Amino acid sequence: MNPDQITRHLRRANEVARRAASMGRHPFGALLVAPDGEAVLAEQGNIDTVNHAESTLARHAASTYPGAYLAQCTLVTTFEPCAMCTGTLYWANIGRVVYGASEEALLALTGSHEENPTLSLPCREVLARGQKSIEVIGPVPELQAEMLEPHQGFWAAR
Repeated sequence: MNPDQITRHLRRANEVARRAASMGRHPFGALLVAPDGEAVLAEQGNIDTVNHAESTLARHAASTYPGAYLAQCTLVTTFEPCAMCTGTLYWANIGRVVYGASEEALLALTGSHEENPTLSLPCREVLARGQKSIEVIGPVPELQAEMLEPHQGFWAAR
C-alpha cells in the first residue's frame, strides 16, 4: 500500500471507530482492504471487550474469502492489534496489517481501565513467532493524533 492509501484507509477506519463510540462501544475500527489497495471489502467497529473490531473482521473474512486471497489483503486498524486480534488475523491468513497508533499510546489513554486491560505484547512480536510472514506497517506518527481523538474523554466517562 502506498502512503496515500494508508492515510485514506486509516481515516476511514477512524470513522468506523467514531460510529462504534456513538453506539456506546469502545472506539476502535478496522477495515479489510482488497489486494488492489483500494477496495474496502468489509469494515468493523468494536463490539465488546472480547469481540474486538480486528478479530471479528478477521473471523468474518476467513469464512468469506479463500486463504490465498486473504494473503494478498490488508487489515487496516486504528490501533495496534492486541495479541488476540493478531493471532486471529494470523490464522485467517491476512497478509498485511496497517495500524495508526501503538498499544503504548492506547495504554496512556486507558490506564488500568477494567474494560480495556492492555497487553504489553507488540503485534510484531506475536507474528515473529509464527511460521508465515505477515507484513506490519505502523504506527503512523503523522496520524496518531487523529487515531487518539475518538478516545479523548471516552475512558474517563465509563
